[in-house]
Amino acid sequence: MDSGVRFAARSTVQQTGRALVPLGFMFFFVGLSTAVVGPFVSLFLSTAVRADPVRVAVFLVAGPLSMVVSSTLIGWLSDRRSIRRTLLLTAASAGCAGSILTAFVRDYWVLLALTVTVTAVSGALFPQAFAYAREVLQRRGSTRAAMSISTLRMVFSIAWVAGPPVAALLVELGGFRLLYLTAALTYAVAAVVVLCWLDEVGPAPAPDAAAPPVEPPMEASRLSVLRVVAALALLQGAGVLGIQAMPLFLGHVLHTDVSYAGLVLGLCAALEIPLMLAFGALSTKWPLRPLIVIGAGLGALYYGLVTATTASWQVAALQLLNAGLIAAVGGLSISYVQELLPAQPGRAATLAGNALPLSAIFAGPLLGVAAHFGYRTAYAFGAALCVAGLALLLVSPRLAPAARPQSAAAFRRAH
Repeated sequence: MDSGVRFAARSTVQQTGRALVPLGFMFFFVGLSTAVVGPFVSLFLSTAVRADPVRVAVFLVAGPLSMVVSSTLIGWLSDRRSIRRTLLLTAASAGCAGSILTAFVRDYWVLLALTVTVTAVSGALFPQAFAYAREVLQRRGSTRAAMSISTLRMVFSIAWVAGPPVAALLVELGGFRLLYLTAALTYAVAAVVVLCWLDEVGPAPAPDAAAPPVEPPMEASRLSVLRVVAALALLQGAGVLGIQAMPLFLGHVLHTDVSYAGLVLGLCAALEIPLMLAFGALSTKWPLRPLIVIGAGLGALYYGLVTATTASWQVAALQLLNAGLIAAVGGLSISYVQELLPAQPGRAATLAGNALPLSAIFAGPLLGVAAHFGYRTAYAFGAALCVAGLALLLVSPRLAPAARPQSAAAFRRAH
């Protein structure tokens, strides 16, 4: 009997793995599409579009805000109808169309209109892919949802390791037109993966009439969920601020060649990958909340220590702590919010995903303040953001794990 149970469990794991392979490919190409464009948006606006600093700032705020609104509406819709595959295809198609148009349009106001409409819709691709993965795992009875989703998030990080260097080469070879056409191609590949290999998940199956009744999973209150999302925004805001300030801090404060910043950031991205796997493995044995709390603590320690550094090698050595923060928060946050809202995977993934664009909005002004008082101040701000995020996580509630329904046979064996 035990060997039969183990065989069934192993078979379920293998089937789940095969189901998530197409999603892994899609995550890589979605990550690549954002990684080749994201670091060069400001340069594109200031050089190719010739926008002044005020217009650049408006563009950089309007984009994330419109993406938050669009993703929220799409997340609300996705939990009410079984159309998640359709939404993935729509978002990927919107990203492809927006990138093609951006490759040829150079009028600022037309580009701004594209950003707050078509490109904003493409922002739903990231959270909806996580929501789709969660539903696939739930339908297959997987007990390793957090680890699987953390692995998919790691694939996204791998794309970000490769994306910026590829983007720099593309700009050098063919300018921004080639850059955005390449981004359109990556979105198109993601759409093909959805169209050819992903099935609509469909409504949840009816419960087994012979199985004992199971209470619906406990959900956190709205205030508790918002508190957790605010904590995630603060923690990711520290990350955005740290990335933006790194070249300036190394160049102006530690008097190091600015190119060293690329090596430091690349080192951090490389360290994230094994750490995401490690945190994902720990998530199968530990609750997610303490793991994310550990990540927040590593972040507070990292930013506090960088504030006191006197040499660039010290900043490089501390990237292990920074990678721990990104691996824990970036890899597990969506799964954690989905545990808080188990019946609403789309809304949960959207709320967790919206933390990043929201963090980018307030990271910019903090960098401006740091430019006035010294770029070392940016890391002091980062430490404060991590401490605030850690405090919010510590006061968030501990939820009991959601009850898992058993089959009739399993119930009889247990009793």
